[in-house]
Amino acid sequence: MHVDILTLFPEMFAGFFDCSILKRAQQNNLFEYELHNIRDYSTDKHKKVDDYPYGGESGMVMKIEPIAACIEHLFTLRTYDHVIFLTPDGEVLSQSMANELSMCNNLMMLCGHYKGIDERIREIFITKEISIGDYVLSGGELPAAVLCDTLVRLIPGVLHDETSALSDSFQYGVLSPPVYTRPYNYKGHTVPDVLLSGNDKLITEWKLQKSEERTHKNRPDLFSGE
Repeated sequence: MHVDILTLFPEMFAGFFDCSILKRAQQNNLFEYELHNIRDYSTDKHKKVDDYPYGGESGMVMKIEPIAACIEHLFTLRTYDHVIFLTPDGEVLSQSMANELSMCNNLMMLCGHYKGIDERIREIFITKEISIGDYVLSGGELPAAVLCDTLVRLIPGVLHDETSALSDSFQYGVLSPPVYTRPYNYKGHTVPDVLLSGNDKLITEWKLQKSEERTHKNRPDLFSGE
C-alpha cells in the first residue's frame, strides 16, 4: 500500500511511522508513505495558503489553488483508489471500513486545518470523507495517522500472526474478550481456568460469552444498530 498525505504540518508525523508495526511494514515493503507540504504548491511569495471566508464567518479557510495543484501533480504520478479528506463531518471510521480500505493499493489523504478547506476541493477531488469521532481536532494530521495505523495492521504479512487482527474488537460486531498471560496468580487474582483447559470448544464459547457481555456493558449500541 502506498499513501500520500497532504498536510500543512508534515513535522507532526515525525516518529509516528518509524516504530512498531508501521515501521516493520515499511521494512518489509508492504507499506510506504510520502508527506507533501501543501505550502510548497502556493504561488504566494509568503507561501500563504489560507484566506478569509466568504460570508463573514470567523476563522480562516484553506485556499483551493495550493491544494488543487498538489493533488493534480500527484494524479500524474499514480492512480488512486480513493482521495480521502479527514474531517469531523465525514463518515465515522469503522472496522468494516478499515477492512475495505486495507485492500487498496494507492490512497491520498488530505489533512485540513483552520476553519476547513474550500468546499470546491471536496466537490472536485474528494472521493471519501472520514471522521475518527464526533469531536473536533486542530487538523487532520492525527486522524490521518490513526487511519494509516488501522489500515496497515490489516495488510497480509504485516502482523506476525495474520489471524490476530481477526479477533480484534469490532471485526464481528462485538468487542474483544478479556485476555490474560503469565503469571497465573497475581496477588490472588487468577486466570480463568477454562483458558488453561486445552478444550478449544469451551474456550471459544467462553470468549464469545465474554465478548457479548463486554459489548452489552460498554457498547450496547453495537447490538441495537445505532
